[in-house]
Amino acid sequence: MESKIDDMIAHLSHSQQQLARILEAQRHAAVRMAQIIHSLPEYEFQLAEGPKSSGGQTTLINRSIVSYLNAMADLQQTAADSLEIVLKELRDQEEE
Repeated sequence: MESKIDDMIAHLSHSQQQLARILEAQRHAAVRMAQIIHSLPEYEFQLAEGPKSSGGQTTLINRSIVSYLNAMADLQQTAADSLEIVLKELRDQEEE
């Protein structure tokens, strides 16, 4: 049983490392999008409102960033939940 738990922890550790690499790459993309948004002049937001305008494009980018951040929060919560299960199993084994 301990070997199964050790294998599961090793697998979770490897998957967490891969998720960290993915999150790091996506973080760079989100940071770059935020830099682009901050560099846009303020007056363009007030002049145009259609989906083809720069204000509309900025709104789409903002929505994409919010969706991305929500997805990352869900991913982190899922990872935390899976690690919590493993830690509970380890505590139960130590008590026995």
